This record gives sequence, structure tokens and C-alpha cells, in this order.
Amino acid sequence: MSPIQMKINVAVTGLNATDNPGPGIPVIRCLKADKGLDVRIIGLSYETMEPGIYLHDFVDKTYQIPYPSAGKDSLLERIKYIHAVEKIDLIIPNFDAELYSFIRMVDDLKAIGIATFLPTLKQYEDRHKNVLFEYGVKHGIQVPKSKAIFSVDEISGLSREFTYPMVVKGKFYEAYIAYTSEQVHTYYHKLNAKWGLPIIIQQFIQGNEYNVAALGDGEGNTIGAIPMRKLVLTDKGKAWAGVSLEEKGLMDMTRKLIKETKWKSGLELEIMKDQSGQYFLLEINPRFPAWIYFTAGVGQNLPAALARMAMGEKVMPYTDYQVGKMFIRYSMDHICDISEFDKITTLGEL
Repeated sequence: MSPIQMKINVAVTGLNATDNPGPGIPVIRCLKADKGLDVRIIGLSYETMEPGIYLHDFVDKTYQIPYPSAGKDSLLERIKYIHAVEKIDLIIPNFDAELYSFIRMVDDLKAIGIATFLPTLKQYEDRHKNVLFEYGVKHGIQVPKSKAIFSVDEISGLSREFTYPMVVKGKFYEAYIAYTSEQVHTYYHKLNAKWGLPIIIQQFIQGNEYNVAALGDGEGNTIGAIPMRKLVLTDKGKAWAGVSLEEKGLMDMTRKLIKETKWKSGLELEIMKDQSGQYFLLEINPRFPAWIYFTAGVGQNLPAALARMAMGEKVMPYTDYQVGKMFIRYSMDHICDISEFDKITTLGEL
């Protein structure tokens, strides 16, 4: 069955295309790569220096929205205003920290004609880092031992439960390997200042790290999944280059997780394969990763499939992809007029 031709207005967050990029621009590239979609992109930004605001080949118009800390009601009112102007058909949020508010607004958005394709609140909360170990036990998936801590006073007792090195993770983003108690203290304060509590302590697994970008339909079916191994990392641990590969264990874990949880939406799995060949699930990121355009490049356009399902189309699962393909990021200067910066700063839209 041929994909349906459709014209849609899609609002997208995550326009910060920096050395720690958001998934927004890659998601937009995927949507525009689907020849059957006539897409108008409405960018939703939090800060005035997000590069995607000024990339007019990708984003047709941008509106600033309140930070997640402002709460659901403020965000909903802003979305209603934007919708009155732009007639949004679909919103694709791309940041972990904002998903809680958007998930709680699903019914409100539906009532005014805006579609979403998001996990349920239970699905979102069950995979949090501080409960991931229990999540793994429940679903029969190996997860490194972890513990959430809420005070520096708890650090001194960690050596009774964990051996060094141990991994220190932020509530939403960032992770560091600590070899001493002093390093745990340093990373605790750094992550707390940036993301808040709790801080997650996780057992360190020696091995090779893999990532899987996938899409679940909410009924237990995996619409697509692409495993990737990072080849080049930034100093923040983000993939600057990667290669697609064929790894049965990664695919089996992904399909098992999506089937058992009936995951709805995109997600990224971070998985470690230790020296004995065992797989350990390190994280479940509840949205597409910043390298998601790679999935379209190897034959599975997952964001386009999500958009089509959100609009009610029946999408068949992908059955194949190209193995041994590589992506590599590059940076370039984009020239724009300072008047555009002035406009988004003063008016909140561009």
C-alpha cells in the first residue's frame, strides 16, 4: 500500500543545533525527506540563540514557548495562541524535560485539533533512571545496579554498595565516570546545579556502547529500529559519527521492551555489551535522539512514520535497513541579519 499524500503543519521543539544538539532539526530533515508529506514547520524555541530559529530552509516560522518549569498551564496557553495563528496539526516535542508537560496536555491538545504521538505518563515515568533497575527486573532485561541519591551525605556510603569506578548521572542528561569519592562529590554538585535531584549512581560496565533508535506503535509492535555504534564522541559524550550494524541481541532487546511495555512514540536505547557478550540496558530516552536523521539515511524514516501514525494512517513496520553505513556530523556558519535576533527577542516569534 502506497503512503498517503498529506499536507500538515508540524510544530517541533529541540532547535538547539550545537555541539550538544537537540533532535529538532534532524526530525525536521526526516519529515521533509518524505516526498509524500507536504510539511510546514513551526519551530518552538526556549532560547533566542537556538540555531534552528534562523534556518529558514528547515523552519518556516518560530515561536518562543515558556520553559517547562513554568508549568503546564502557561505552556498550553501559549500553544493555543500559536495554534490560532498557524493551525497546528501535530506537535513533536524532543526534550526529556518538556515531555512531562506535553504528555499531561495530550487530551487538551486533542480537544483543539492538535495531534500528538507520545508515551503515556506511566510509560514515561516507569523508565526513569532512578527506577530503571526495577524496570529491568520486571521485564527480564539486564540493567546495571543503580541508586538514586538526594543528599551529599549519602555519598560516603556508596562504597558499601558499589565499586569504583561508578557512573554518576543527571536526572535528565549527562553522565560521568567517577574513580574516587571526591569525583562523585564534584559531579553530584555539577549535575544537581544543572538538572536538580535526584542524582543517579550506576554500576560501571566495561565494554562497547551501542544505541538503538526505534519507534513503537502503542500496541506492542516495533515499526522500526536502527542499531548504531558511536565512532566519534564530543567531550559531552555525544555521537559525532556512527555506523549502522547488524546486532541481533540489540534488536531482540528493543523488540522485547516495546512489546512488553506497548511503548508509543520514538525512543532511544543506550546499551552496553560487556566483555562476556552480555547486554545491559543503560538508559531509555523517551524521544528520538539527535542522530535520528541517520535512520532515514539507512532506509527507515522513523519521524515520518510517527507523523503518519499520529495523523491516523496505518503504517507497516519496516523490515530492512542498510548495514555498514556511516554518518558524520559537521558544523558550518549560518549568516543571518541581527534584525531577526531582535525580532525573536522582542516579539517572541520570527
